[in-house]
Amino acid sequence: MPLTEAGIYAAALRLIDEDGVEALTMRKLATALDANPMSLYHHVPNKEAVLRGVTRMVGAQFRTVTLEDAPWQERIRLLATDFRTLAHRHPELMAYSFSHQPDFIQPDDPFWTALTAIVAAAGVPRSEVSEIAALMVAVVIGVLAAELNGSLHQWSTLKPPGFDDGEDGDADPGSADVVPEGPDQDHMFRLVMDTLITGLESRLTGDRGSRDAGL
Repeated sequence: MPLTEAGIYAAALRLIDEDGVEALTMRKLATALDANPMSLYHHVPNKEAVLRGVTRMVGAQFRTVTLEDAPWQERIRLLATDFRTLAHRHPELMAYSFSHQPDFIQPDDPFWTALTAIVAAAGVPRSEVSEIAALMVAVVIGVLAAELNGSLHQWSTLKPPGFDDGEDGDADPGSADVVPEGPDQDHMFRLVMDTLITGLESRLTGDRGSRDAGL
């Protein structure tokens, strides 16, 4: 079967899912494709180009349920949840993209297109849609990156200074060496989305109040 860019990206994604981005080499990719390593360079110039191509391929596959008649709050929760599902489907690739490819979200990506449409439908002024959407992306990606690398779990087990487990009556006196499991990450992601949505609702309410007052 002749080599194609799509075939190269698909094979690279399989290798990344199995062994991670750092383990991917052009030679391993050629072996997976049963091809001469030099033949890959007729289609992609280097590993970085492969990674960008794979990221774009995965991003283009993003799908979410369309709920045009639902409140914007419900639509944005669903969009973020589906994006999180995609990140956990390809954790190695997405973790790499979050930290090494700041341009991995493009204007024509399905996720960005849907997000900006929802933000506009919420009543955000047209001049601020991109800014608000960008901030939401930054928060969601930050949380997902922390989920994927384990930081969120570790941070969630930290106690505030002076916090005494015994005050709640839940601590086991003999469990001083037991590491707490920390909050459920699904719950924490819902909490993040609730906080973002509440903040935007407050902002929109304040803007309407200012306009009504003629400020």
